[in-house]
Amino acid sequence: MNVMWVMDIIVGMKTFAAVAAHKSFTEGAQQVGISTKLASKYVGQLEERLNAQLFNRTTRSVTLTDTGRSYYDRCLPLIEQFDELEGLVQQRQTELAGRIRITAPTGYGSSQLVHLLQPFQEAHPKVSIELHLSDHHVSLVEEGYDLALRFGVLKDSSLVARKLMDMRIICCASPDYLQKNGLPKEPAALSTHNCLLQSSASPTDHWEFNGAGGVYTVPVSGNFRANSPLAVANMAAEGLGVGRVPLYTALPFLKDGRLQVIFETEEAKVVGLYAVYPPSRHLTGLIRAVIDHLAVQF
Repeated sequence: MNVMWVMDIIVGMKTFAAVAAHKSFTEGAQQVGISTKLASKYVGQLEERLNAQLFNRTTRSVTLTDTGRSYYDRCLPLIEQFDELEGLVQQRQTELAGRIRITAPTGYGSSQLVHLLQPFQEAHPKVSIELHLSDHHVSLVEEGYDLALRFGVLKDSSLVARKLMDMRIICCASPDYLQKNGLPKEPAALSTHNCLLQSSASPTDHWEFNGAGGVYTVPVSGNFRANSPLAVANMAAEGLGVGRVPLYTALPFLKDGRLQVIFETEEAKVVGLYAVYPPSRHLTGLIRAVIDHLAVQF
């Protein structure tokens, strides 16, 4: 098989995948670093080779045909395997260098992720990390991020994800609060307690617990809610009420005794922590190295 012919196919597939991900020849071309005219040429050659129309093109939009969608779903793994192989060779031959843009939740990013990334940057001083912290999901493709750390169910099926760990969701309160208000004997007793709610959690006012009959929910209410789990943990540590937050958020308060875990045996929920990246980015050597480093840390 002619090597140049194979390379032409790979270039065409990469261009096609970038255009499909962005739904734009202009943005897809920018993604792969070529002109819009050349991107159109590569996709046209690919369609001619396949004898199939991959895109419906109008002056305002570019959408995949049914054949294009099937081809896109099947060619992505092939592109990723090629990039992975290429990146592995480059990584073995050259020192890691370049910039990587990462986005992560504010609380986790500032309290945990920075400590995990520090040894990576020490080992690879030519790597520049740009970390953006936000409690709102940002668009990786539109805003140009290479990698995201995200908790919970992934809503965007167009992204590629690697699970790094499971995080416990715990109920906790300060010793002072429990001394004043009593230790609830069972989750149902939370109806008589001031519960501190995390508005970014779903559902906000029903907490899940594990019982003899399986998972059940308990309705809760209180006089404080916030979209940040760290804010909930802080208020719980101040003695305002009972909070329910990811373990990493409560960990500093648990270590110094300002919070204690309640209903540990009844915990019903864990959330996955995922490393997420756009399919149009693929696994470059640098992105793979960061993900592998985080996986080893966990």
